[in-house]
Amino acid sequence: MPRQAIFILTDTQGAGVVGCYGRPEMKTPRIDRMAAEGIRFDRAYSTQPVCGPARSALFTGLYPHSNGVLGNDMAPAIDALTLGQRLSAAGLRTGYVGKWHLDGTDYFGNGICPDGWDPEYWFDGRCYLESLASKEERDFSRRVPTAQDMRSAGLDETFTMAHRSVDKALEFIERYKDEDFFLVVSIDEPHHPFICPAEYLEAFEGFEFKIGPNGKDDLKGKPQSQRDWSEHVAGHMGDGDVFRLDPFFACNSYCDYEIGRVLDGVEKWIPNALTVYTSDHGDMLGAHGLLGKGPNMYEEIANIPFVVRWKGSAPEGAVVDRPISHIDLYPTFIDFFGKEIPEILHGESLLDTFKNPSGCNREKAFLEFNRFELDHDGFGAFSPTRCVTDRRYKLAINLTDKDELYDLEADPHELCNCIDDESYSSIRDELHGEIIDWMNRTRDPFRGPQWVNRPWSSSVAKSWGGPTRPRPGDGVNPHTLLYDTAEPIEQLEYAKH
Repeated sequence: MPRQAIFILTDTQGAGVVGCYGRPEMKTPRIDRMAAEGIRFDRAYSTQPVCGPARSALFTGLYPHSNGVLGNDMAPAIDALTLGQRLSAAGLRTGYVGKWHLDGTDYFGNGICPDGWDPEYWFDGRCYLESLASKEERDFSRRVPTAQDMRSAGLDETFTMAHRSVDKALEFIERYKDEDFFLVVSIDEPHHPFICPAEYLEAFEGFEFKIGPNGKDDLKGKPQSQRDWSEHVAGHMGDGDVFRLDPFFACNSYCDYEIGRVLDGVEKWIPNALTVYTSDHGDMLGAHGLLGKGPNMYEEIANIPFVVRWKGSAPEGAVVDRPISHIDLYPTFIDFFGKEIPEILHGESLLDTFKNPSGCNREKAFLEFNRFELDHDGFGAFSPTRCVTDRRYKLAINLTDKDELYDLEADPHELCNCIDDESYSSIRDELHGEIIDWMNRTRDPFRGPQWVNRPWSSSVAKSWGGPTRPRPGDGVNPHTLLYDTAEPIEQLEYAKH
């Protein structure tokens, strides 16, 4: 029996806007059914809640600080091999349709299929623009349309990038249903400009999204960058109780329909395929008085939907509440296809968890933030952040701003920053150590004493005299030679004086 894996990725769809995560009013029946037929992960996290960096970690298996994608419109380092490159080099057929956002050009991409993927099925944002019939259609594709706009223009689902991407994905699945393959279906929606069929827009006319207690967060005791952000978007906020953005919620539901089309194709042609659905990050949608995504680690943008269906191998209706990370998907797919997992990867395979969810013993997930985008300054400046969340607490070290500690059990809406509360000092210090160890282990190029010497910490570090941390083997390039001996390394840390 062939081994086949489908990876469905959406854009800007946090766990809080999906029905099976406690929001039935979102109208996402196909994702909900997928969860009922498989595994729902409740504590899954993006590595950096911005499109490009999040995707860079998914497709290189390295955190953004290591692969070079510190913000949008940046490309991964040349030696950060993508999942497509590794799997295609191993003889597998690999397809990618939809948003890529990793070629270093702009939001749309350059239309050129990167190494590692089948050029016949490549369909990024530039390809979508070029598939439109006229300048009028191209102009329309950048508007936020009403239902009447869609009807007046005579446009339906076939106009959207999501539908055209899924069409190509279904063609790929049918064509190669008897072969081993890995296929990515990257749906650009529900990202702005929220284009979807009129019937979805009509279904959400006047919709009010209930925010919760953190809608009226005054951000006192929080980082200045968050207060600046809140002030910047204040004109788009409501009263703090509900958030109104009808087109987003309509498009969010429409994504579910397109995901359903992929699942129907899987069911028809490859019912036993491993199928994984997630999103790159969420949207604040009024929580903490913020809109969009940016320099914070709040659950609204960091906690993403993550659902796995694998008939015959994964149980139905399982729920995992342990923290897992996007960084684990790359090694998981490598493992699924029976290939050796390279030493250089930062994550760990989840394949055993897919087979036995109750055996998951993950304790923490790590996140970061560097900047929003290389090109634009309107979405915030350089905001270096390193974060860890375990089963109860979340610590974010904001290098140039105030740090944050949240007790997610006592304060699930992350209103009270406990960083200066000495009753939390032991857990704070423990998590602080976890972050520093993680930065060292992943050879974070921004590691240094500034992350250790925080106002609330008694730890002291200096910038000279640390160990040498050679590059781990990637399975392709020659192994690193130790400078002092010119011999291949035997360990990943050497004392250096």
